[in-house]
Amino acid sequence: MSKEVSLTATEWHLMECLWESAPRTGREAIDYMAQSVGWTRSTTLTMLRRMTEKGLIRCDEGGAIKSYYPLIEREKAAMQETEDFLSRVYRGSLSLMLSAMTEKTSLDDEEIAQLYEILRKAEEANKA
Repeated sequence: MSKEVSLTATEWHLMECLWESAPRTGREAIDYMAQSVGWTRSTTLTMLRRMTEKGLIRCDEGGAIKSYYPLIEREKAAMQETEDFLSRVYRGSLSLMLSAMTEKTSLDDEEIAQLYEILRKAEEANKA
């Protein structure tokens, strides 16, 4: 799916179910959502229908069994969510967000090394 989509918190739950293992039958989705977030059968079926209508997921009907597939890649949805959050909360400033996060959260040596590696790659990309 090429259009940019912003998922609601509720939609994220169901997308996680499908991203974890697709296709899932309606019964599998119902069982997963009941166990993971406590949804009822009715809630899950309603969300499956709505998300199919919105074009977020696909439903294949094979007789009495319906199978559901995500139409959005997790990585693309996560990137869109991150960009929206960064824009809304930190006015698009990645450095402001990182500063705020590192002031409140202790980073271990491995996380610091990963951040340095990310910055090194960004610096190389800017030079190219």
